[in-house]
Amino acid sequence: MGISSLAASRDESTSRLPRPQGRNWRSQSGLQMQHSPAQNGAAGIEHRHAELFYLQKQIYAQTPMVIVLQDGERVEGCIEWYDRHTLKVRGKVKTLVYKSAIKYMFKVGDNG
Repeated sequence: MGISSLAASRDESTSRLPRPQGRNWRSQSGLQMQHSPAQNGAAGIEHRHAELFYLQKQIYAQTPMVIVLQDGERVEGCIEWYDRHTLKVRGKVKTLVYKSAIKYMFKVGDNG
């Protein structure tokens, strides 16, 4: 079996996989989460860097945070880690929070 036949068989096998459905699916470039149009372009890059810097600072300092979700629920605890779409918060229980569900967040003791 040559390289070209391996590539062809791989393409055939992946084309049979079901594609995720939903408003954020883009078939030509994979799954992309888009929170707002402002995250595109140079302004989006600066916003992303500011967000990452803020999260890294709170993780390093183990700052107790209050995260208010879109539905008004509050999650309290320290941010353990994050990725592009989620935060892991260690409080009374460990909670995985989607960034798209966050309305705002603040440090415990600050008035939100």
